[in-house]
Amino acid sequence: MRLQPDTAERNKSMTENEKKLLQAKHRPEEAEMRDRQRDRKARTRRLIQEGAILEKVYPAAAEMDLEKLEDFLYWALR
Repeated sequence: MRLQPDTAERNKSMTENEKKLLQAKHRPEEAEMRDRQRDRKARTRRLIQEGAILEKVYPAAAEMDLEKLEDFLYWALR
């Protein structure tokens, strides 16, 4: 026994205005998701580029584990 109709059944019974209101409600959410995805991709790109520069300037960084690299950078930048 189903208590709620599935999405397809609900959409059939929705008026055009109800559909437009629902779409308008979801537009800001979709825009926010796109913004988050764009920001995440920009951050990922920046981190990759920074890591590439670090390895170019200090090739031994590629062979170090992350904890040792972090300790070295703190030491070198003091």
